[in-house]
Amino acid sequence: MLELEVLPERSLGCSDQQWEFILGMHFSQSVAIIQSKVGTIKEVQALYNANNPLSADLVVALPQDGIRLVFDSISQRLKIIEVYDVKKVKLKYLGNTFNAPEVPPTVHVIDQVFGATHPGVYDVQKQLFTLNFRGLSLSFPVDLKCQPRYVHGLGSLQFPPGTLPTLSQMFVYSGTNLTEVKAPSLPVSLYAGMVFLDNLIVIREGNRTLGVQLSLMCEGIQRLFQLKKVDRTAKIMFGTSPQDVVTEIGAPSRIFYKSDDKMRIHRPNAHRRTLTTQSDYFFNYFTLGIDLLFDSKTHRLKKILLHTNFPGHYDFNMYHRCNFTLSLPFGEELSTGLLSSGQQLAGNLTITAVTKWNEIADKLKPSDKPIILNRVSTPNATNPFGSTYCFGYQDIIFEVTSNGHLGSVTFYANDEIL
Repeated sequence: MLELEVLPERSLGCSDQQWEFILGMHFSQSVAIIQSKVGTIKEVQALYNANNPLSADLVVALPQDGIRLVFDSISQRLKIIEVYDVKKVKLKYLGNTFNAPEVPPTVHVIDQVFGATHPGVYDVQKQLFTLNFRGLSLSFPVDLKCQPRYVHGLGSLQFPPGTLPTLSQMFVYSGTNLTEVKAPSLPVSLYAGMVFLDNLIVIREGNRTLGVQLSLMCEGIQRLFQLKKVDRTAKIMFGTSPQDVVTEIGAPSRIFYKSDDKMRIHRPNAHRRTLTTQSDYFFNYFTLGIDLLFDSKTHRLKKILLHTNFPGHYDFNMYHRCNFTLSLPFGEELSTGLLSSGQQLAGNLTITAVTKWNEIADKLKPSDKPIILNRVSTPNATNPFGSTYCFGYQDIIFEVTSNGHLGSVTFYANDEIL
């Protein structure tokens, strides 16, 4: 049985083993904790709406531990920690146990551990009494015949002998209202020397992509060696060298050398034999949600790939969602020049990571027949999420999943740049 420490408006975790689920942490960070505790956390379920993943929160359930982690569907950051079955875990606050087999979590125990608070809220329909602290809600089932009297707080509740309600649910969240909770920003304590993306703007001129502008978040040090968030902006343009990329946004999470190219057959001279044994190589930036492909001969940036990290995609949980903005003119009113953030032009379509494909196709009229892409880990394996569809438009490829969302967006450099 897990023994967990509760910190209202912050976290739920195991202080002895030095791990915790922290509000604002990214989905992948929570999954990494669970994977590292495979012998301790024995059952995990990922719950989401496959047809419309933005309509409901993304949930990680731990059934054997009675815990649910609720993530915002857009930011994919942790916004609610719910203990829905308190009988499956031990709970402490400031070192004081308030829920365990030997310590029933009655209202009197809660009063002793947490202290006084505002009078609770009683839901007649659910027969549930909820006690609210800042960043913490505790729910008690109460029989109708034992309805509490609202007097001065928890210590003043009147219940007949032998009918003291016991805790059934606990919620940890940011703020004072559970019904209006939002996921907080990623805590600086979770940066751990990594760089994260706030937003990305695709830089275009006419019908060509020139590069991307990234707004980055990293950690810095203020007085007394306390960590603080530092914001900076970087530009990555096609034709840039790997050294310049590392200077701008840091070292990649991984370098991957291509063994094949599934899109090669669609290029001119695709079957021309080459004597070179060199391979193009990717810089994978998992926390930024981007991949950068460099040419093996010139060592110049030739392709930029942005990931949306929707559940149900083959690469889900490998990358953070790339919060990008792509502005494309459509119809007869075409614009030229650099398109920057916030610029709204007539006949201009703004595409983000959560824009659905039908909204894009209605305006841009891309290639009619898509290329079907089926990713598998090994030659004989199958992809449980099914194939995706790649549509071309100018120097862009939109990868579309079966539910109509973007799986990724890829930009190619003009050959003249390389």
